[in-house]
Amino acid sequence: MTDRFVSNFTNRLDAKGRVSIPSSFRAVLTKDGYEGLYVHQALDLPALDAGGNALRATIDDILSRFSPFSDEWELLSTALNGTSEVLKVDTEGRMVLSEALKVHAGIGDTVTFVGHGHKFQIWEPERFRAHLDAARTRLRDVKRTLGSLSGPAGGASS
Repeated sequence: MTDRFVSNFTNRLDAKGRVSIPSSFRAVLTKDGYEGLYVHQALDLPALDAGGNALRATIDDILSRFSPFSDEWELLSTALNGTSEVLKVDTEGRMVLSEALKVHAGIGDTVTFVGHGHKFQIWEPERFRAHLDAARTRLRDVKRTLGSLSGPAGGASS
């Protein structure tokens, strides 16, 4: 069993608005020991960030870099803590997304869960495909740039 969220999965919401968290993600959450599922609106994407203690620790680490009296701390805390929800996960591994979370991510009757190591994201599937395509395009450009920078001593280029 891994302690990281990896891969991506698409699941449908049922008639009651519940969606099953992928079993491999549930296993990571169980190992993490967080009660429920911590979810907040992604800062700059039409997606949701979700996880447990590891995600909370990352948020706390980010906030600890700023004075609690600074504007930056206030803004980040509002965005990361002020829009967060702790969702209940039932015994079948299902959760219900609030209307506010669904509206932020444009979620209808299907969601895509995307692993990000210490957290996972929840996307509307078409938005995720577009985001993934854009990410791959940008990464090709990064790879070309890195390849042109490395010479014989810098390692192989492709």
